[in-house]
Amino acid sequence: MLGSQSKVGGPVVVRRPVAWIVAVVLFVEALGVAALNWFLGIVVDRQDMSLAGLDPDTMSTSSKIGGIVFGLYFGFCGLVALLVALRDRAPVGLGRILLISAAVVHGLLGAFAWGLMGWPQFLFMVLVLGLIVLLLMTYDSPGAPADAPPAGGTPNGTRGDGGSPITPSPTPGTP
Repeated sequence: MLGSQSKVGGPVVVRRPVAWIVAVVLFVEALGVAALNWFLGIVVDRQDMSLAGLDPDTMSTSSKIGGIVFGLYFGFCGLVALLVALRDRAPVGLGRILLISAAVVHGLLGAFAWGLMGWPQFLFMVLVLGLIVLLLMTYDSPGAPADAPPAGGTPNGTRGDGGSPITPSPTPGTP
C-alpha cells in the first residue's frame, strides 16, 4: 500500500525501492571492500617483502584493519538505508550524516577510479553516488501545500486585522 501521500509517477512511488536498492548495494559493497582488503593483507603477508622499508607485518595488519573499518562503515550506511526502506521515513541525525558522507566517499572513489582503473569502475561509483543522492532527495521534507494558509495568517495573506504581512506591528508609544 502506497498510502494517502502517494502520487502516480511522483517521488513517493520510487523512494522505498531506491532505499532497498541502496541498502543491498551498500551491504554488498561492505562485504566486497572487507574481503578485498583482507585478501590484499594475506597477499602482502605471504610475499614477505617491504615497500619503501615498511614492515610487511605492519602492512598486512593495516590492510586487514582498514578492510574491517571500511566494511563496517559501508555496513552502517547500508543499515541506515535499510531502516529508511523499512520505516519509509527520511533519515535524520547521524543516519543522514552517514549517507551524505557515503555519497562524498563514492564521489572521491569515482574520481580515483577514473584516474587509476578506468571508466567501468568510475561508472559503478557514480551509479552508487546517484542512488544515495536520490535516496536523500526523495525523502526531503515536502514544502507546505499551496492551499494551506501561511503560519499565523489567513488564507489571503493578511493577519486578520487588515494589516499587510510585510508591515511590522506597531510598537507601543508610537503615534
